[in-house]
Amino acid sequence: MTLLAKPFVFVRHGETPLNRDRLMGGRTDAPLTERGEQQARDASALLMRQPWSVIAVSPQQRARRTAALALPGAPVMVVPDLRERDWGDLEGRPLSEQTPYEETPPDGEGWHPFCTRVTDALNALLATHDTPLVVAHSGVFRVVCYLATGTPYGERIGNVTPMWILPAAAPENWKMIPLEKMNA
Repeated sequence: MTLLAKPFVFVRHGETPLNRDRLMGGRTDAPLTERGEQQARDASALLMRQPWSVIAVSPQQRARRTAALALPGAPVMVVPDLRERDWGDLEGRPLSEQTPYEETPPDGEGWHPFCTRVTDALNALLATHDTPLVVAHSGVFRVVCYLATGTPYGERIGNVTPMWILPAAAPENWKMIPLEKMNA
């Protein structure tokens, strides 16, 4: 699996009650908290500066609401395969109980099928759009990290922290830079 070598910006949705409480919430369609809604509104000025070729969002309400608040009135493309990983029986359980990414959680979605659907969705966007903005989930970002650096492990991306994903000659050398630093 590889990503097409084109830049894009990734934004994780705003805070939800589940991630605020450090609980797994993959397929659970949790709403944003008041803080999550404010995080999205706060990102508006930064995100509105860019001429996005497309704003692609997960179908889950937390991603759609983040996009609507951060980019009011902008058209979005809902991309079903950008939805979060299904954690099966671990949904709603503490993050401390999460299985390693490469393992399939009980009655959940396996790592390889998850990576495949996310990679296919991202590559379809990159093949047809010059500078997409992707609004999705921390698990989707883990797939991006895996494809760009060779590992899904590392610090969790913050809520509504826009990141430039910049290709390099070798996939494991891609750069991920906060959008605010690129626009400084």
